[in-house]
Amino acid sequence: MKLIVAIVHAEDSRKLLDALMAGGYHATKINSSGGFLLRGNTTLLIGVEDDQVQEVFGVLRQHCLPRREFVAPVTPLSEAAEARGWKRAVQVPVGGTTAFVLDIVDTLQL
Repeated sequence: MKLIVAIVHAEDSRKLLDALMAGGYHATKINSSGGFLLRGNTTLLIGVEDDQVQEVFGVLRQHCLPRREFVAPVTPLSEAAEARGWKRAVQVPVGGTTAFVLDIVDTLQL
């Protein structure tokens, strides 16, 4: 058994959860935020059998497309932005997903 920990853009989470449920997968949703943009993310915990990992990756690829947005340097990013020489809005990648696959050694259900 595997645990997929997928970090996705908050805007993508609802359609992703709907697609996972439609595919018979169960997920636990945790609201989170990134350290750089300080924007909302969703961290999903998805328990699957070993042979289902690539299927779930396919759902992630389909519903969590990367895109680019312009972001204005604002507090608390202003010091970091100033250090990088940012004077105005810059284009940054957002969306997509970062996923980790962990082996499940044991489970306990009470």
